[in-house]
Amino acid sequence: MIPNLVSSLSSHAPSLPPDVSVQLPQGQLLGAPNAPVKLTFSSWSSIARLKAGQIGALAEDYVEGKLQLEGAMRDVMRAVTRLLPGNPVESDTGWWSGLLRRARSMAAHTHAKDAAQIQFHYDVSDAFYELWLDPRRVYSCAYYRDLTDTSITVAQAQEAKLDHICRKLMLKPGERYLDVGSGWGALLLWAAEHYGVDATGITLSKNQYAYVQKLIEQKGLGHRVRVELRDYRDLPEDKPFDKISSVGMFEHVGHANMTAYFTKIMHLLAPGGLVMNHGITAGGLENRQLGAGMGDFIEKYIFPGGELLHVSAVLEHMSRAGLELVDAENLRPHYARTLWDWSNALEARLDEARKVLAIDGGNERAEKTLRAYRLYLAGSAMSFEQGWISLNQLLAAKPSGDVSSTTVKGAQSVYPFNRDYMYTPVQAHCV
Repeated sequence: MIPNLVSSLSSHAPSLPPDVSVQLPQGQLLGAPNAPVKLTFSSWSSIARLKAGQIGALAEDYVEGKLQLEGAMRDVMRAVTRLLPGNPVESDTGWWSGLLRRARSMAAHTHAKDAAQIQFHYDVSDAFYELWLDPRRVYSCAYYRDLTDTSITVAQAQEAKLDHICRKLMLKPGERYLDVGSGWGALLLWAAEHYGVDATGITLSKNQYAYVQKLIEQKGLGHRVRVELRDYRDLPEDKPFDKISSVGMFEHVGHANMTAYFTKIMHLLAPGGLVMNHGITAGGLENRQLGAGMGDFIEKYIFPGGELLHVSAVLEHMSRAGLELVDAENLRPHYARTLWDWSNALEARLDEARKVLAIDGGNERAEKTLRAYRLYLAGSAMSFEQGWISLNQLLAAKPSGDVSSTTVKGAQSVYPFNRDYMYTPVQAHCV
């Protein structure tokens, strides 16, 4: 087997891209010595995975120290796209595969498992996330008002995203507002400070919960802002909310629970109210994760239990719940740029990241976590650029059933059925 692998790779050495070199376990170097991207293998099994195009397995070998990568992450990802055996959004769409996926989805999203999966990712280390996120710790796709303007920082783009969502929701002072999966509280607090709402946030992350509690106290907003450590399924429905947002959360819900998720949102929303669902969607119609082993890698090291749906499937579940889509916006290139900004920020502080991760997990675990996140951020940026995954903001309304009580006859909600209001200057309602 080994001689065949060596022969196979060596025979292709002259055709290796000029920016990639491969060092075999025996020390032989294939490709240009000064190539910007170098893959150094210590195991022949990794060579076999390279030959088979098993990118996810190669990523796992890197995390586990069996493969070394040298070069800028952008260059590494360009090399990865050439190693893929085909389109990673293609998958088996047979009835048995679909049935099996649904069964796995149902088993993976109990209350206990969802809590554990969220904590696995978001409770890694607050100090680690602080190194490469913006000062508000917004951990979702930013909104660059001009994608051609390279001077816009991720911090500016995140504030623009927070305001973009609040404008779409038409938040007004005194309204009851719910943020499902409120993270480190950026949107929750932005809505309260700039739009004067009575805000409630929920999260399953213990670290985020504690952090947001402190922020609310520091800002003196305890009288109209609260955060709860609660599963969305357990929220009481006796006092509905005027507006609801869910940002970067429904990817954790699971395909099997998606209609129930939107039905719960429907029950929590007041008649005529609006909900903004902002989240990652699949690039293919049937796949729940990326192929070539990339989805398996993310499942193991980054987001256990994560499942993606094509935007058309999301809309079907939303409609089954009784919600009416009133506005849709694709922000795919915005997330690619956001992720590259995060990746660049992490790459610039690798030594600091190792230190903060080692505080809780020790040096070996810290190194594995750091390697996983380096691949995850850059690989996700590449995937959004390629169109393998996407990001959609879906604004929906709960029809009131009354066709005459709103400003726009037949609207049955506060939505004015045009976009002008999204770009009208809004007077801040700071405390």
